[in-house]
Amino acid sequence: MKKIETVGIIGLGALGVLYAQLFTEGLGRDAVLVLADRQRTERYRRDGVFLNGQRCDFHFADAAQVRAPVDILLFAVKFGGLREAIEICRHLVGPGTTVLSVLNGITSEEVLAQAYGREKVVWCVAQKMSAVKVGNQATISPFGDLALGVPAEMDSSRLQRLTALLDSIHFPYELPGDIRRHMWSKLMVNTGCNQTAMVFECGYGGLMEPKAKEVMTGAMREVLLVARAEGISLREEDLQGWVKVIESFPPDGEPSMRQDGKAHRKSEVELFSGTIRRLGTRHGIPTPVNDWLYQRIQEMEAAY
Repeated sequence: MKKIETVGIIGLGALGVLYAQLFTEGLGRDAVLVLADRQRTERYRRDGVFLNGQRCDFHFADAAQVRAPVDILLFAVKFGGLREAIEICRHLVGPGTTVLSVLNGITSEEVLAQAYGREKVVWCVAQKMSAVKVGNQATISPFGDLALGVPAEMDSSRLQRLTALLDSIHFPYELPGDIRRHMWSKLMVNTGCNQTAMVFECGYGGLMEPKAKEVMTGAMREVLLVARAEGISLREEDLQGWVKVIESFPPDGEPSMRQDGKAHRKSEVELFSGTIRRLGTRHGIPTPVNDWLYQRIQEMEAAY
C-alpha cells in the first residue's frame, strides 16, 4: 500500500475544523481537501473559517469536481447527514483509501463499512476536547486526541499505516487495547454529558451542580449496565474517569447537544438515549434516566 499523501475531510463543524487544521499543518495545504458541495464551498471561501480567532488557510474543494480517490477520508458530519456525505464522497474511496469517522455514538463505523467495505474502516473516537462552533468561528481548547483501533479479528495494516503518518506529523492519538470497549466508554460519557447539558441548558460547569450531575451520572450508569449486557466490560472507574475529564474542561465550554439546543438544531439524541433505550428493552434493563432525557429532548425539539 502506497504512502499516505492526501486527506479528504467532509463536515466542517468544530471537529472538522480541528482536524482539517491539524492535517493541513502536518501535510501542507494542497494535500488536505475540505470537501463539500459547490454552494457550501463557495460560502467557506467567501466568509472564511476561523479556529481560536485565526482564519484557517484551507483548501476547499467541491467534492463532485475531485477526480482521484484520497488516501484518508475523514467524516466529521452530524449523523443525520452521514448517508448523504457517503454518497457525495463515494467516488473518492479507492482500494487504498482508509476511512475514519469522528461522529458520536457506536454506529457510524458500521454504516461506513456497509458503504465502502469493512476492511477500509479504522475505528475512531474523538475525545478529551472542549469544542464550540458558532457560525464560522470554532473555539477549541484543549484539542484532545483520537483513539484509534480495529477489532481484534481485523487486519491491522491500515491502522499501522495511519499511525505511521500521524507519528510523522505529531498528530495526537492513542491506541486503546480494546477499541470496542473504548467506543462504548465514550458513548457512556456522551449519553450523560451531552443530553444533560441540553436539558439543563448548561455548559460543563453547570454539569457539576448537584442535580445535573446526578442526572448525568445516572444516565451513564444505565449505559454501563447495557454495555455489560452487550459483552462490554465497562466499570464504575471508567465512569468516574470521564467525570474528572469533564471537570477539567472550561466551565463555560459546551458539549455539542447544548450547542444544538441553543441553535434550535435537531440533536443526536437517537445516538445516545435512543440507542440505550432500544438495547435496554432488548436485554430487559430499565433505563428511567435515559427515558426521561429522551422525552425532555423530544419536547424541546418539538417546541423549536
